[in-house]
Amino acid sequence: MANTKTGDPAVDTFLKGYPPPVREIAVKAREVIFSVMPDATEKVYPGWKVIQYGVGADMKLVFAAISPQRERVNLGLAKGAGLPDPEGLLEGTGVGIRHVKLTSPEAAAAPAVRTLVQGALTATRNGS
Repeated sequence: MANTKTGDPAVDTFLKGYPPPVREIAVKAREVIFSVMPDATEKVYPGWKVIQYGVGADMKLVFAAISPQRERVNLGLAKGAGLPDPEGLLEGTGVGIRHVKLTSPEAAAAPAVRTLVQGALTATRNGS
């Protein structure tokens, strides 16, 4: 089993409630988000069962969210409805947000996922 700790006590405490394979996927997704934006703000919302990432503290600036489930992690992407998705990874029917169901650390690290995270970041920064 790969490392399931992040070094952030709030994140690690939140992820303790999930099975090790789910924690591993969440940690990998987090690494991808920070590889796209190293200084992203990170906020854990235990009641919502989500970790949000933004370009600032304002909720309108959130571009990605990690939502652990029982057997996978949903990676939510703001402005996802408008993102190019040649691999067909995005799911959902909301006006703006879409998500990718991540079932393994390898899936979380896929280049297409990184491209979607970058697209969500760009769209959020541009306000589109």
